Amino acid sequence: MRTDTLDPLRIRADFPAFDREVNGHPFVYLDSGATAQKPRQVLEAERTFAERHTSAVHRGAHTVAGEATEMFEEARARVTGFVGARPEELVWTAKATEGINLLAYGMSNASLGRGGPAAGRFRLGPGDDLVVTEAEHHANLIPWQELAARTGATLRVIGLTDDGRLRLDQAAELIGPRTRVVAFAHVSNVLGTVAPVAELVALAHEHGALAVLDACQSVPHFAVDFPALGVDFAVFSGHKMLGPTGIGALYGRQELLDALPPFLTGGSMITTVTLDGAEYLPAPQRFEAGTQPVSQAVGLASAVDYLGTVGMAAIASHEEALGARLLAGLGALDGVRVLGPGPGTPRVGLASFVVDGIHAHDVGQFLDDRGIAVRVGHHCAQPLHRRFAVTASTRISTYLYNTADEVDAAVAAVADARAFFGVIES
Repeated sequence: MRTDTLDPLRIRADFPAFDREVNGHPFVYLDSGATAQKPRQVLEAERTFAERHTSAVHRGAHTVAGEATEMFEEARARVTGFVGARPEELVWTAKATEGINLLAYGMSNASLGRGGPAAGRFRLGPGDDLVVTEAEHHANLIPWQELAARTGATLRVIGLTDDGRLRLDQAAELIGPRTRVVAFAHVSNVLGTVAPVAELVALAHEHGALAVLDACQSVPHFAVDFPALGVDFAVFSGHKMLGPTGIGALYGRQELLDALPPFLTGGSMITTVTLDGAEYLPAPQRFEAGTQPVSQAVGLASAVDYLGTVGMAAIASHEEALGARLLAGLGALDGVRVLGPGPGTPRVGLASFVVDGIHAHDVGQFLDDRGIAVRVGHHCAQPLHRRFAVTASTRISTYLYNTADEVDAAVAAVADARAFFGVIES
């Protein structure tokens, strides 16, 4: 039965990764913002499909093909239900990055005249604006840079305050009648802060622009309902939410998906093909050309079931407590600067920080020697790091299987790193 509390030690028993040691220490995994560990239930679901149901979907007349197709579409229904959507509103992709590119290239194709009159709202040209924020992951920045370059549209950027808050005053100035897309992350993969979705969606829709949400760092960590948020498109990835690698999803409102020209073309997304042209299936199949990630979809559906059994409210509450503990611990260390706003700002259990006098990679290596896995570098967000006048940071990111003791161990290791590298007296 779902509650607002969870027992991470009980949950950890489902994860084979925690049966091992790293460098002679218990494995402390604090890098779930990059990818999550997988429970046995997910591994077993994918293995069972591979062993007993392997077949191409939507194309075979034999029994196993029918089983595979049914499992594939059942997985779609379970995953869409997890984000409040309907099956016809979710396109399987290889990753979230592909989902954003699918949308951007679809708009590019529309701008070349593809898709007929229905695709008119996706057409761009000189005088049109695309709006992103300074906090974006490269996957939600570069596709829009490329779309602007291909169409002559202008890319505009909403900045951050000195403490890392989105400048809504600037957003209101930049989003206007010329704006066609407003794309932003639900949760920053560097700061862990939650974006003001309602305000940004309202600004976009006030001017007839599309609201596009990068939900990779939100869907795994708290309950998300895309229709309730009012976004037009959204992407998320399977591997960050206990699922397999090699699968992600693009959500789109059905009337928009039906009007968007496809990006990838080929088999399985057509109704009729002649030497002169082709007719395409309706969404979502029109965007799913070629062989699909079937076992991965089955595994992701199992991950969704697992998260649902634990309860997203319980997961969010657990991570909120871990995040507060992490911020307090790091904030108590001299010479350690956490990027982003302080306590009181909505955020997930993730924090990036810099240690005076020690490169982020050295901090990460020191922690790894103690069996503690963290992320170091620019986290695919170079412009955001430049905003804080740093080239790299160390990121600690928690999930449902982490404990307060692990957070304390990581903070203690950061303190010890300062002594080890001689930036303070031991």
